[in-house]
Amino acid sequence: MSRASDRAYSAIRNMILSGELPAGAQLGEEALAELCGVSRTPVREALRRLEADMLVDRTDTQRTFVADWSISDVADAFELRAMLEARAARRAAERMTDATLARIKAANRALLDAIQQPLPDVAGFLESNREFHGIILEVAGSRRLSALLGTLVEQPVVLRTARHYTREELRRSHAEHEELTAAFARRDGAWAEAIMTSHILRAYHAYADAHRARLDAGLTQEAAE
Repeated sequence: MSRASDRAYSAIRNMILSGELPAGAQLGEEALAELCGVSRTPVREALRRLEADMLVDRTDTQRTFVADWSISDVADAFELRAMLEARAARRAAERMTDATLARIKAANRALLDAIQQPLPDVAGFLESNREFHGIILEVAGSRRLSALLGTLVEQPVVLRTARHYTREELRRSHAEHEELTAAFARRDGAWAEAIMTSHILRAYHAYADAHRARLDAGLTQEAAE
């Protein structure tokens, strides 16, 4: 892949993950080329990669859109993520060092700081959460797990889920991280695996509840009209 293609891929991917390019938005090669400062060929290559990442969809008429995941798609992604991250947590616990444990604790302290702002800092929460889970995957030391999780963890639904968290739910996420940290401190793989499974599945149910609430609100609006 060319540097221009890599640059276009990173730029478009970041716009999708940030929500700047929302689900369902049509992606025109010419407009994206101008945004990314490249020609259309690197953009075309970038879109093919993003399609493989399941971040964009291509129609039979070759038009490209930002992927809009159904609740069934989201459920599948979280279920797979729960299995894979639970496995990573077990491996990480068995390979944990004091130095790595200190990094994990620091990431969770930063996450708590983001939550405790007068208005919770969702971007800060997401960054610290990404670091926390990233360290676990790093310690697990499995390239296959990393590759598989790479297509699941960075989906836009993660951002959407966090945006719908209440402060109490954000605190619960921090508390679950604290329990994971306790399991890592004891090098207890079975405990870490169990906590990670429940941690990921709870995140899914938070997303599903918010999704249902949005649907109910839409139906109520339609009835009022």
